[in-house]
Amino acid sequence: MTDRKTLFITGASSGIGAATARAAVEAGWNVGLMARSQEKLAKLHSELGEASHVIPGDATDLASQEEAIEETAERFGGLHAAFANAGIGLDTPGTENGDPEEWRKLIDVNIMALLYTARASLPELRKTRGHLVLTGSVAGKVHIPGSIYGASKWFVHGYGGNMAQEMREWGGRCTVVAPGMVDTPFFSVPKPDKLKAEDVADAVMFALHQPERANVPELTVMPTG
Repeated sequence: MTDRKTLFITGASSGIGAATARAAVEAGWNVGLMARSQEKLAKLHSELGEASHVIPGDATDLASQEEAIEETAERFGGLHAAFANAGIGLDTPGTENGDPEEWRKLIDVNIMALLYTARASLPELRKTRGHLVLTGSVAGKVHIPGSIYGASKWFVHGYGGNMAQEMREWGGRCTVVAPGMVDTPFFSVPKPDKLKAEDVADAVMFALHQPERANVPELTVMPTG
């Protein structure tokens, strides 16, 4: 399978991550899938077959991501794209009444885990002039009263722009995909009139399939409902 391109995904067991894994395999890619839920990853692997390789682990641990990316590159003969997709929200919004411990967990997942994906994947992506994709949010493009979650996504958008400038120096590309509200397990209550995870996955694949001469720095996907 070394003639197929390979994509590494964090937060891969459900929602946007799982939908992107399905879209990538359908488009002829191999996928390395990292998430904490071994059971969900095993189920996804049984669906996707030999084009997928699962690595259960915590994206907030740098060593685990380094091992997962190394394992993925070895399994499929290289790495062409990495999708830093793991993310969480807050149960208690706002600053005055918020939970500082919950803030720390959000920063670890939404910011540090994303940085770890970049750090661990860049050595492999340099070899292939590859592509880094980050899950941003419309919440990182507008001001929402007191939103700490939104502020974490502002970081993602700023960092993605900075990485696009750095990676272009060696032929790499970086894209931030910014969805509006998506009907995924991220929300405790279903959002049937909002985006589906597959809509965001399609945006990721659109960015990855651009010719080498073109980079899409940011894609915003909004629900019509």
